[in-house]
Amino acid sequence: MASKSKSSTSGPSRAGSMGGRLREAATTGRVVLLIVAVLALVFVFENTRHVKIRIIGPEVSTPLWLALAAMLVIGWLLGRFVTVRRR
Repeated sequence: MASKSKSSTSGPSRAGSMGGRLREAATTGRVVLLIVAVLALVFVFENTRHVKIRIIGPEVSTPLWLALAAMLVIGWLLGRFVTVRRR
């Protein structure tokens, strides 16, 4: 009897499957997220100088990117609070 040999998947079909996986992984949302992340990093590295912030009392010196990020988080939290309160 002749034995059947199993073919391995190390040929061109495997390379095609890798391209398919890449296309599945590179969705529009992920590409946009990657672009936004890169822009955020550029923003951080461009805004490293310290600024003085004074709220009511003490004066604080902090990097500009950190102050803006804190304001972003505070604004997001306030927006969430208002949205939840309306429901």
